[in-house]
Amino acid sequence: MSNTSSITQFLLLAFADTRELQLLHFWLFLGIYLAALLGNGLIITAIACDHHLHTPMYFFLLNLSILDLGCISTTVPKSMASSLWDTRAISYAGCAAQLFLFVFLMSAELYLLTIMAYDRYVAICQPLHYGTLLGSRACVHMAAAAWGSGFLNSILHTANIFSVPLCKGNSVDQFFCEIPQILKLSCSYTYLREVGLLVVSLSLAFVCFVFIVVSYVEIFRAVLRIPSEQGWHKSFSTCLPHLAVVSLFVGTGIFANMKPPSISSPSVDLVVTILYALVPPAVNPLIYSMRNKELKNALKNLFLVVVFRQQ
Repeated sequence: MSNTSSITQFLLLAFADTRELQLLHFWLFLGIYLAALLGNGLIITAIACDHHLHTPMYFFLLNLSILDLGCISTTVPKSMASSLWDTRAISYAGCAAQLFLFVFLMSAELYLLTIMAYDRYVAICQPLHYGTLLGSRACVHMAAAAWGSGFLNSILHTANIFSVPLCKGNSVDQFFCEIPQILKLSCSYTYLREVGLLVVSLSLAFVCFVFIVVSYVEIFRAVLRIPSEQGWHKSFSTCLPHLAVVSLFVGTGIFANMKPPSISSPSVDLVVTILYALVPPAVNPLIYSMRNKELKNALKNLFLVVVFRQQ
């Protein structure tokens, strides 16, 4: 039996016991990580360098890419290092920092996705008021509110969960420090305080999801009233990628934290966590750029500038 004060490190989930499978996991995660770095890095650079993209929609997309980079960098490098060096250990402080950063960035991303839905709603349903409702100052305040709310949420969760006595060992059934997995190690009724806070956070996430769905219902109704097919295409090309990202991110995230114990297992937990923690940061750049003509042109111009400078 051990308690929180006696734990100096945690043991993360090992993907495989054989050296070959450990190296396979390393290369797979490295590929996902490099894809996320390249895609999000290109979007950040393109938006920062192209003045045509200095609009509210792309300002929020810039923030989303930064959050995605931070989120995947919080979990994947440590997991890759663990497989490469054949170790499962993470220090107590490292685990707390990882949990804090992950909750902070994921919470901020959810709030930012909600703001992006509002941005699309105003742009399509109330275009005459777009400049008033989403001026530069309002956009900065909204983005700051998303980052600040995520930070506050993470502070509350991290302080709460690491004040709970842990007496069921130090083995975490996940490849990074995650709230549900840390709670499994608790042996005191004080963990119910964190469960209550988690329920409040997930309820807020559900409210954000409902707001996003309602926004898109109104958007689709407005789009269907547009007489030209070109208007349909332009509206759907910006809205459908956002909706796809939200559905994957929010759906799997809520399921990961609220699934009943009867269907909980290491394999299910792992798959669900990969779907909401790794897949969105890696595919977001592809989804947002695939059918976005303005972003494609910005990336093309960026590529041409780099090529001509080298010549």
